[in-house]
Amino acid sequence: MTIFDKFNLKDRVAVVTGGVGLLGTEFCKTLAEAGATVCVVDLDGDAANKVADGLAKEGYKAKGFAVDITKPDSVNTMVASVLSTFGRLDVLVNSAALDPKFDPDAASRGIAPGAFEDYPLEQWNAALNVNLTGMFLVTQACVRPMIEQGKKGSIINICSTYGLNGPDQRIYIKDGKRVAYKPVYYTTTKAGVMGFTKYLAAYYAGTEIRVNALTPGGVYNNHEEYFVKNYSAKTILGRMAKKDEMNGALLFLASDASSYMTGNNVIVDGGWTAW
Repeated sequence: MTIFDKFNLKDRVAVVTGGVGLLGTEFCKTLAEAGATVCVVDLDGDAANKVADGLAKEGYKAKGFAVDITKPDSVNTMVASVLSTFGRLDVLVNSAALDPKFDPDAASRGIAPGAFEDYPLEQWNAALNVNLTGMFLVTQACVRPMIEQGKKGSIINICSTYGLNGPDQRIYIKDGKRVAYKPVYYTTTKAGVMGFTKYLAAYYAGTEIRVNALTPGGVYNNHEEYFVKNYSAKTILGRMAKKDEMNGALLFLASDASSYMTGNNVIVDGGWTAW
């Protein structure tokens, strides 16, 4: 077997939650290009179908699924459909997560969005429900067929540098004025993702079910110039990531190229956490 063979995902079926997101779309394409059949999972079913149809038009195997990952019935229905359609499930990428939302109530009181002192309980609860409970439910459902298939599979949980370190809130200052904070739930839930990853890796000791995390740094997505400048100054490479720069690490973790790796975290952050 050559090194290229180790990266080949032919005959494997992959589920990607948050499959229509900035990185989720990239992950779906990467897995498809490596030979996997890709199940594009998202709350927005039309968008999931659009991503899957786009891959199919390029000659890849893909199908979209509308799923609310916070609802066990929705998740279990998706997994049952994956198995009935494709017969197996080999790779799970837990990419679905809530992004920080603008808080108009805080803004109307002159408080920068995301401020801890006034952060809304409902937004905190919603984030916990999606970023942690949703990941728990999807993983629980997807690992069962992996066990039945000979206790073999790869689970990849998408973390964040803000799950490893507290956010430097200074990068949200524009022209000397505070414009936002990275909200408390983001670091809290992403740190939870790391704990979840290590727990599962240890739990499946003695099997070939591997559980790892992928931690991206900041990915450029039409951010304002002030933010790009502030963020880039904190990275060794001096810039934000391009949206396709997580794909190599994602494929490594999904494939047999990382067959002796579990319970670990691959950080792709341009050197953000190195100094």
